[in-house]
Amino acid sequence: MRAIDPTDAGGPEVLMLVERPVPTPGEGEVLIRVAAAGVNRPDVLQRQGKYPPPPGAPSILGLEIAGTVVALGKGVDDVHLGQPLCALVAGGGYAEYCVAPIGQCLPVPPALTMTEAAALPETLFTVWTNLFERAYAVEGDTVLIHGGTSGIGTMAITLGKLFGLTVIVTCGTPEKCARALEIGADHAINYKASDFVAEVALITGGQGVNAVLDMVGGDYLPRNLKCLAEDGRHVSIAVLGGPKAEIFIPQIMARRLTLTGSTLRARSVAFKALVADELVRTVWPHAEAGRLQPVIDRVFLLSDAAGAHALMDSGAHVGKIVLKVGDAIE
Repeated sequence: MRAIDPTDAGGPEVLMLVERPVPTPGEGEVLIRVAAAGVNRPDVLQRQGKYPPPPGAPSILGLEIAGTVVALGKGVDDVHLGQPLCALVAGGGYAEYCVAPIGQCLPVPPALTMTEAAALPETLFTVWTNLFERAYAVEGDTVLIHGGTSGIGTMAITLGKLFGLTVIVTCGTPEKCARALEIGADHAINYKASDFVAEVALITGGQGVNAVLDMVGGDYLPRNLKCLAEDGRHVSIAVLGGPKAEIFIPQIMARRLTLTGSTLRARSVAFKALVADELVRTVWPHAEAGRLQPVIDRVFLLSDAAGAHALMDSGAHVGKIVLKVGDAIE
């Protein structure tokens, strides 16, 4: 099969098509003929040599796919054969065939194309587990999302509106702020033109937000804490701005703040299957009804994975970047 499996770390130019054996599904797994694969920031970090795949995961890039089941591993019900599924995987998505644990798969409803379905799993699992499970966001809460036009940010806006949150985002340009508002954010702050801490205080009447979803880290952490209301929750999901921060501990104590965070890729199949089950019950009805639509910036051919990564490196995109692998419908 054709795949993107670079042997050397580097820039987008290392992403070239190679031939690799078609994988064989193991117990509890399915083999999917990939129609489309989502492109995510962890793929970029892996390409750069900064984020190696977890033990047992393929070195082929790609953490989310959509396609058709063509083979079953031991213990998988025959009903899945031939079914259109999208899946969260630990690697292997940038290829014509990919193995996925059946517990990490979601059915592709008629309301979604394969391209759209491939753009959902990574951000959907990430936002759900962090904003709604770790940050306990509930209807009526106000939340602050950094990187409002990223794949994570646009998914957070989408889910936030579906579940009754007031969503404040930060973006780096007036154009991206305008786009975030079009997608559904209630407020968009240009962090390069104003202090987001002061803007959050103004928007919330000094009350602060109930939760912050942060992918920046570094000096954003103490500033985020100033944005939180009493009993507020802060969730770290990446450290693009640096892995260290200095915080004032009495502030956490006096205002009863919660600091937490997580990574997803290395979590167990059992954990991800539990998340998938919860998504099927709570979120997937919105997908089936056409209310959960990913924001897709651009679709590239698998052979132009380098172009897809160059766009992500530039930061000019809004929403998701997708690779068309097989019979994806754009």
